[in-house]
Amino acid sequence: MEVNVEGGISLDGQFWLSFLNIIIIDLILSGDNAVVVGMASRRLPPPERKKAIMWGTVGAVGLRILFTGIITWLLGIPYLKLIGGFLLIWVALKLLTQQEDVAQIEEGRNLWEVIRIIVIADVVMSLDNVLAIGSAAKGNFGLVIFGLMLSIPLLMWGSAAIAKWMNEYPILVYFGSGVLVFVATSMMLEEPLLISYLAGWKLPYLDTLIPIMATGLALFIGKWRRNSLFTFHHVK
Repeated sequence: MEVNVEGGISLDGQFWLSFLNIIIIDLILSGDNAVVVGMASRRLPPPERKKAIMWGTVGAVGLRILFTGIITWLLGIPYLKLIGGFLLIWVALKLLTQQEDVAQIEEGRNLWEVIRIIVIADVVMSLDNVLAIGSAAKGNFGLVIFGLMLSIPLLMWGSAAIAKWMNEYPILVYFGSGVLVFVATSMMLEEPLLISYLAGWKLPYLDTLIPIMATGLALFIGKWRRNSLFTFHHVK
């Protein structure tokens, strides 16, 4: 989301427009991070879940601040969104095929596995956020930090609520994974290499059809893998 400020608006007006824009961006983009944290931590005992949510929130906000500060360097990394998209799809499939029986996994090891998944997802999703955040801040790094701090309650409360809902309604796990795959595929389609390649196809709505098809395929693979693991452990 971008705000174009005309020359007639005062400096104070520009500041508050940028401030509100930053808040809106963070509220929207924090939703994706909350899905990851909530999905990854849903099988942890409540005390361990709180730790995972805390570290997930700290990681998401910290990485967004860091990446916004080095945005020029990041733009020089080739195939950044392509690689990030693949990593995010891996995270979605990993979350979709998590073991249901937490008792089979040591709690400490499970906590660090959850934190590792959250950190990877935070890195990928924060990379996709910095362009919008940096643009809205209009060079005011302090404004970026302040706006990001306001997203902490949403991340913490949103992650806890999502984890609770997914335990009560397992079908939401598929919805959350689908959202991540759709976001990942859409991000990959913003890679200049793919843009130039797909331009030669001259087919309408590719930027929508490809993410939808990729999401359907990923959910099918995840469902098949999940059923295979379930059958294996019960036969064993």
